Amino acid sequence: MGAPIVNALSNSGGTSASQLRWHVGISSSKGNMSDEEHHFESKADAGASKTYPQQAGTIRKNGYIVIKGRACKLTCNAGCLSYMVVEVSTSKTGKHGHAKCHFVGIDIFNGKKLEDIVPSSHNCDVPHVTRTDYQLIDISEDGFVSLLTDNGSTKDDLKLPTDEALLAQIKDGFAEGKDLVVSVMSAMGEEQICALKDIGPR
Repeated sequence: MGAPIVNALSNSGGTSASQLRWHVGISSSKGNMSDEEHHFESKADAGASKTYPQQAGTIRKNGYIVIKGRACKLTCNAGCLSYMVVEVSTSKTGKHGHAKCHFVGIDIFNGKKLEDIVPSSHNCDVPHVTRTDYQLIDISEDGFVSLLTDNGSTKDDLKLPTDEALLAQIKDGFAEGKDLVVSVMSAMGEEQICALKDIGPR
């Protein structure tokens, strides 16, 4: 008989972000976010590396948060899918015994504004957000770009950005024969060109 199977999670003495996937259950059918219950469950699957848990009360403006499955950047203490935190505010303890964090964020990929209210003591999903620079090699007729990676191979699965100003800069610079480096932002399984660096003529 083989060796007994050991439950790695129960014997690890702690659980890393790569071992757990946290889910926030949000009811969107009713508009009263203050009474929403947020439920978390752990799953050791491939999606665990896309996010990590962080207590709502510790998330600050210009940080990132996941709301309704999207990555956001917060503008105030407010939240999003994969969004940057653009706003955050904390209310006093309410009738349910929790101070509430009101998150307002901007989706980092489509620019949409989202909001959420979460008890400050509860965990939220925070996306892993990365930025990688690539040299632009070519632009296809159907709007896909060819990028040079660090190992000398090409990355051909990204389209030109939808932001009109950035799109014009890339097209104009490429047409003028300049060497261009683009920054690609990645989060929650999505990627998008988010910035351009002009490194001079070819």
